[in-house]
Amino acid sequence: MTTHPFPPTARRVPWVAVVVFVVLACGLAWAVALPLWLGDGLAEPMVGVLLPVMMFTPALATLVVTFALRTPAKGERARFLGLWPLRPAKRVIWFIVLGWFGPPLLIALGILVAAALGFVQLDFTFAAFAAQLESMLPAGAELPPVGLLVMAQLASIPVGALINCFVTFGEEIGWRGWLLPALRPLGTWPALLLSGAIWGLWHSPVILLGYNFGRTDITGVLFMIGGCVAWGIVLGWLRLRSASLWPAVIAHGAINAAGGAVIIFAATQPDLALAGPLGVATWIVLAVVIGALIVTGQFRRQPELAGARGRLLSAPRS
Repeated sequence: MTTHPFPPTARRVPWVAVVVFVVLACGLAWAVALPLWLGDGLAEPMVGVLLPVMMFTPALATLVVTFALRTPAKGERARFLGLWPLRPAKRVIWFIVLGWFGPPLLIALGILVAAALGFVQLDFTFAAFAAQLESMLPAGAELPPVGLLVMAQLASIPVGALINCFVTFGEEIGWRGWLLPALRPLGTWPALLLSGAIWGLWHSPVILLGYNFGRTDITGVLFMIGGCVAWGIVLGWLRLRSASLWPAVIAHGAINAAGGAVIIFAATQPDLALAGPLGVATWIVLAVVIGALIVTGQFRRQPELAGARGRLLSAPRS
């Protein structure tokens, strides 16, 4: 007999709660983004406030389904959401470190793949980056050495990942904290793919305004779904393999912190749908990583979220 790695409340997909969660998360995202649609879009002065607020809409949806619909039941919530306990501590810590430093490395490899495929032309004199910075300076101000600025930008990525955790938690508590475990009875892969697609679709209110890809039509949404499915598998693996939400939270923060790296190295403005952190070149890198995880059986070994000892079990379905 196979033991299920999730609490009893998740042995069947709670479809009513899933629908409520998705409707709330997406509906609230559109509500938050509405002032941008009624105003000047991404040029609206409020954009710097509204985008972080939008990132907390999955958290609000999680609160509703957890406490109003009681999914999961009281007493199972912290473990179901991956908030606690953080044990075995060694495993959780190593996965947090992997989530912290892994995504910037994958994004860097994506930039190299993009250059190899001709999606972007690299310029290690950073002339375009310097010109962009100069355009932002007040008249008469002198730009510091561009090499120093580039080093500072790259060195700040780990710190930026930590800072970003304050807002990426608002998303991850929903996507990998609640939705992925709720869909887990479908099997590991259906849950990863479906939760990733929903995550991508949730971005539609700002993607259709040109955010991320500069595309204001359905193609932008499709690229976002593709990027979120690819990254969602990796973040989902961190979540399932560690039995903790926190590696996915910091990995999401690291993706956001390193997301602009391609602009630093590009000779001209790249097509981010091809060369960006959510673009085709990075999909290729992530596909290789995901393939390696499959070959090494990483998706078959998932800690038991309901058990006090967190022992490793084989997933009941794949």
